[in-house]
Amino acid sequence: MIEDLSKRQLITLQDAAIVSWPMGKKKPKTEQLSSMTGVGALSGAFWGMLFGMIFLIPIFGMVVGAAMGALSGSFADVGISDDFIKSVRSKVTEGTSALFLLTSDAVQDKVVDALKDINFEIIASNLSEAEEDKMREMFAEEEAEVAPAA
Repeated sequence: MIEDLSKRQLITLQDAAIVSWPMGKKKPKTEQLSSMTGVGALSGAFWGMLFGMIFLIPIFGMVVGAAMGALSGSFADVGISDDFIKSVRSKVTEGTSALFLLTSDAVQDKVVDALKDINFEIIASNLSEAEEDKMREMFAEEEAEVAPAA
C-alpha cells in the first residue's frame, strides 16, 4: 500500500522497520527492511537504539539504566519525545506488531483516505527539517564509531 502511494508521489518512503512480538515471547523481534537503501535510509544503529529505548532491550551489551537515560535525552534532542516512546511501548505488546516508517512529503489527506479501510492506529512523531538533519548526523557518528577500522 505504501509503495503504491510512493509511486503515485503521495508520500516519500525513506526507511522502514517492523517489530513483531509473538505470544509467549519475552521481547519483540525487530527487523529493518533491507530493501530501503535510498539516500534517506537510516542506519541499523538508529533502529537498534530506538527499539532498545522503546522496549528496554539492551543494545550492543549496554546496561539498561544510565545508557537508556542518555539515549532518551538524545532522542528528545531530535524530536522523538518520551511521550512518543511511552505511547509505542504501551501499545506494542505481546501478540501485536508495528510498522515503523520514516517518510516525508506526504499529501496527508490523500494518504489518510487511501489507508482508511485498514485497521491500524497511527502513532506519529513529526520532526522538523533541522531535527531530522540532527538525527542523521547523530546516527552517522554512531555508525562511524561502531564500524570496524579498515
